[in-house]
Amino acid sequence: MSREWCHLCHDLVDALRPLADAAGWDIEVIDVDQHPDLEARWGEWVPVLLHGEHELCHYHLDEAAVRAYLGGFPLESRA
Repeated sequence: MSREWCHLCHDLVDALRPLADAAGWDIEVIDVDQHPDLEARWGEWVPVLLHGEHELCHYHLDEAAVRAYLGGFPLESRA
């Protein structure tokens, strides 16, 4: 979850991109300001990195937490 005008949001995505690229993961950025229900739910907790409904981190990328969480899932081939 992100906001277009939020520098922390951009920083988190920029920090996540190399990790995602190396692992072959896609990043989906959702602007909470375009979705009133999401804005009501996440409010000032943005940016937040989610996998489904599971919160991995917010405000800043916690690379160790992301690697530990996603390391428990088998990788899917893009071939």
